[in-house]
Amino acid sequence: MFKMSALAGVMILSTALWAADNELTPAEKKAGWILLFDGKSFAHWDDPTKRTPPGDSFVIEDGCLKSTSHPKITEDLFSADTYGDFELVWDWKISPKGNSGLKYRIQDHVFLPDVRVPRFEPNVNAALQNRRTDRPAKGQDYVIGFEYQMTDNATNSDAMRNGKLHQTAALYDIFPPVKDATKAIGEFNQSRLVARVGHVEHWLNGERVMEGSLQAPDVAASMAKRWGEGSAVYELLVKQPVKACHISLQNHDDVAWFKNIKIRRMP
Repeated sequence: MFKMSALAGVMILSTALWAADNELTPAEKKAGWILLFDGKSFAHWDDPTKRTPPGDSFVIEDGCLKSTSHPKITEDLFSADTYGDFELVWDWKISPKGNSGLKYRIQDHVFLPDVRVPRFEPNVNAALQNRRTDRPAKGQDYVIGFEYQMTDNATNSDAMRNGKLHQTAALYDIFPPVKDATKAIGEFNQSRLVARVGHVEHWLNGERVMEGSLQAPDVAASMAKRWGEGSAVYELLVKQPVKACHISLQNHDDVAWFKNIKIRRMP
């Protein structure tokens, strides 16, 4: 089945050469691809300007979804629909020293007030146990899921920690990429994500750079180390009770651009 997935990936990469930005070719339509961004609207996304006004974490600019720096509420941009097994492609670029990600197999998200805490992880676990009923004017909506990392490998401080576990195309904090296939900062990269049952593949600029299982012991070990064994976040990411999940583009308080976002469901 992974040979079929690879062939489909070759098809989308090759046909993209003939497609205008944010459009599907006839071949892509026939193969079941869905265009998630038309270059001019939040169609297919949970419009943040309507969900959480002012919703200034993302704007549409020059045919791209653009994450902004220093929004009033730092929040991801969620897909309107949910997905089980899928293949996803997108183009992206990051600002110098920037950090972003694409989250998938999302299990939950929780609001954190704009307060300074000694450690981030205990604050998230506490927020899950005691959810706020109000919505302050400032803060962060934290998404609990798995992350395809996108960052400036050379100069982002987080990317330089923990070996390659926080570098572009890593399954963040769990599996590193086998190589750095990123383009220069300022150029668009093309990413591809295959998620089928527990198996995931991260591709970057035509190369498969990470492959692994979300049921692997490494996942539980990573969650225990970061979040604490048995904690609320640990239980969600190890057991993964939600099967049909939203995907999200991350706002990490840095500027990033996304376009040509296409998805197809896999049987």
